[in-house]
Amino acid sequence: MAQPGRVGSSRLTRRQLIMKVLIAGGHGKIALLLARQLSAAGHQAYNLVRNADHAPELRATGAEPVLFDLERGSADDLGPVLADVDAVVFAAGAGPGSGLERKYSVDLGGSVLLADACRAAGVRAFVQISTIGAGEPPAAGSDEVWAAYLDAKTKAEDDLRARDLDWTIVRPGRLTDDPGTGRVRLENAPAAPGSVPRADVAAVITELLINPAPGRTLVLTGGDVPVGAAVAALRREQIG
Repeated sequence: MAQPGRVGSSRLTRRQLIMKVLIAGGHGKIALLLARQLSAAGHQAYNLVRNADHAPELRATGAEPVLFDLERGSADDLGPVLADVDAVVFAAGAGPGSGLERKYSVDLGGSVLLADACRAAGVRAFVQISTIGAGEPPAAGSDEVWAAYLDAKTKAEDDLRARDLDWTIVRPGRLTDDPGTGRVRLENAPAAPGSVPRADVAAVITELLINPAPGRTLVLTGGDVPVGAAVAALRREQIG
């Protein structure tokens, strides 16, 4: 397993048009799907994980595991890993069952740490996977952990928007494990809620990495527009 500063000797050069993407939260469901899709498209994913036991599963997707703990490491520690990376994806989250404190240490603190490391390493492309509902107060009667989760995601978004990076924020709707459809609804926030398969989230992130639409906060739900066309429409809107 690659350690910070040792991403691996098999990395290809930019001249070969292979994109190298670092994925934080590398053992999550979306991250695994994303690594597989990037690998299938001929790119290289480096998935950050804190548990070395996950390495075989990651390698099965085509990703190279990198052992790093976002809650205990530093931006300086992560710097060598980013030395030859083209883009990063923040897909980390404290996950179901975690307490209030970890919503802030992972969902907010991890994003801040990664953005700090990108700034120091000169990596500009940063895609943050947030959540629908970020940027708004929690619904009346929400429990304190859910409220903390939305608050952490909102603050992570705000931190990223304030940075001189080529950032894109994606707020997926309610996530499902249904097979991907390849068709989505991708809109500037705010937008109507809905659900979306994790596989389609990964497909949209892959497309945004290959054909960036920076400076946007996007809501992603299931829809009728092919993923490539949805991202292309955003790019036309940006250029026009």
